Amino acid sequence: MKQDEILQIAEEQNNNLAAIDNSNTVKRELWSQLPVIRTHALVISGIRRCGKSTLMQQFMQENFKDFFFLNFEDIRLYNFETKDLILLNNVINNSGKRSLFFDEIQIVEGWEMFVRQKLDEGFQVSITGSNAQMLSAELGTKLTGRHITKELYPFSYQEFIKYKKIKSDENSFSEYCTVGGFPEYIQTGIDEILEALIDDIIHRDISTRYGVKDIVPLKRLCSYILSNSGTLVSPTKLTQVIGVKAPSTILNYFNYFETSYFVAMMPKFDWSLKAQMLAPKKMYVIDPGFIQIGSTNFSENRGHILETIIYWELRRKYKELYYFNQNNCECDFLVRDKSKVVQAFQVCWEINSDNEEREVRGVAEAMLQFNLDKGIIITANQKDTIRYEDFFIDVVPAYEFLG
Repeated sequence: MKQDEILQIAEEQNNNLAAIDNSNTVKRELWSQLPVIRTHALVISGIRRCGKSTLMQQFMQENFKDFFFLNFEDIRLYNFETKDLILLNNVINNSGKRSLFFDEIQIVEGWEMFVRQKLDEGFQVSITGSNAQMLSAELGTKLTGRHITKELYPFSYQEFIKYKKIKSDENSFSEYCTVGGFPEYIQTGIDEILEALIDDIIHRDISTRYGVKDIVPLKRLCSYILSNSGTLVSPTKLTQVIGVKAPSTILNYFNYFETSYFVAMMPKFDWSLKAQMLAPKKMYVIDPGFIQIGSTNFSENRGHILETIIYWELRRKYKELYYFNQNNCECDFLVRDKSKVVQAFQVCWEINSDNEEREVRGVAEAMLQFNLDKGIIITANQKDTIRYEDFFIDVVPAYEFLG
């Protein structure tokens, strides 16, 4: 590339950015956690189209009068290579701007050394990325102690009702279960938007990035994931379904989907790390909208959708989440803080005579095992308090819990 080309692209992008009015857009819950700092790089990571660029724009425009911005997914930067970072460095230094914002810079090999150099020179640097592994792994080796990472997800339920300007109740939560939290899809309701996003993840974030030439198994696994959110994963049983020979290939594919933020894998709780690693994991799709437009399971899967929504709400708040299975009792979520389990949550669309004993025993057993004073069962719209032996368990509607 030529230096003048990079300069022209950057100027056009910055002019376009300046013309965008973000004053009426929803302030994300993550907003208050973004620090204005020069000693560390600020990293915002998350799935494609979840609002990272808009969040960065809001952050830039509100906190910095003068900044340099460059989006590396611009088609004109398709041939940008490591050696072109020298030209970019010249453009930045000639601009006189000290605050740098880069969108998807991780697609350029050697980006981490460039960011480290600019930090050492006293620049303020913020970047976004849509691949969890690349960001965490590369930053850990090249920017040790010099980065602050924040994860952004599609709209939470609270962000959804704020964006829609509707109240928190059973009806709005039912809508959220169907629509999900991707801003563009909420605004338009066009299914093709989510279908194209899934296609981008398979082709650009997985096939191209990891060199997977045969995408048919990837699409089969994607369909399986969308139809089975909230269930246990057994790679060995999936080889014939997906059409691959080795369970290790299935594990690799799951890892690719997870690093693209399409799905998350939650481990079983066990004090033994080895036993925890060997136990099957539960998987959760990033957004209920994906499930509704991509699932091949035509039976009602409301319970799994509710469980998926609760998982991502808990993940926004807590670092360590597990499922519990012991003494023939299951509890959907345990929250661990350091060496102690501090909370237990059960999720059930509706408590009735058929499932009450099972659901209540599951959370009660977790409370007993970890000496917890409080347990919660989250439902679609029920509210109650249940006494089970010596335990009192609160039953709360999802829209209240998420509020």
